[in-house]
Amino acid sequence: MSSTLSFAQLVHVSVGPVAELPFRHGTVPSGIAKRPVRGPVQLGRYGLVGDAQGDTVRHGGPDRALLAYAAEHYTAWRDELGLLAPAAFGENLTTLGLLEDKVVLGDVYAVGTALLQATQPRRPCYKLGAHLARPDLPRLVQDTGRTGIYLRVLREGQIAARDTLRVVHRSRHGLTAAQVHHTMNVDRADLRAARRLLHHADLLPESSVRTLTQRLAGVLEDQTDRLSGPEPGHRPTHLQTPPSHGTTRGCP
Repeated sequence: MSSTLSFAQLVHVSVGPVAELPFRHGTVPSGIAKRPVRGPVQLGRYGLVGDAQGDTVRHGGPDRALLAYAAEHYTAWRDELGLLAPAAFGENLTTLGLLEDKVVLGDVYAVGTALLQATQPRRPCYKLGAHLARPDLPRLVQDTGRTGIYLRVLREGQIAARDTLRVVHRSRHGLTAAQVHHTMNVDRADLRAARRLLHHADLLPESSVRTLTQRLAGVLEDQTDRLSGPEPGHRPTHLQTPPSHGTTRGCP
């Protein structure tokens, strides 16, 4: 595991409404287009006041109330994507110092008057590519590990840009968001790593537990629909069963 978090700060706090996102020859509803807010923003159990998700069945919820994305990643993407506007990756919180290899699932952070807890890495989907007009971007995000991190709200309150995030609880198991992402989405043939994650099944969404269990039984899930989007006239295979709140679907 990488060194522990020493300093983290909110660079931007962003919200956005649901709008129609152009995709192929049509549109899909999405809340991925967000803009920074000036001043304090009220944060409730399900997210920031003024923010919304395009699919409230499969996205959002208390375990993914907020998406954090590292400002350091914007620098890393510059050669590939050029200069990007704030919240270009659909995040609510653009952060400094909150990197996937430093965040342990279950870590708790005090920020503003709120308490937040890291729950899972984002699984990028085709809506991110549609938003930035780069259909290959979800796979690039997945391959680089610059995914972002979902957070739940343990205590409601107000947060604002430039607030610091202070670690108030560090989970002892040491399982980072980067490690979970790598096992779930990149090195999917590593059954030893899958078994290790299942030893911490209480930390994982129900869908991840099912996916890992199926892998150990020899069944490997298809990521095509999530990363590239469903073909016209086809229902996405990864959306066939509406998930409960314990899901790893990553599109806003």
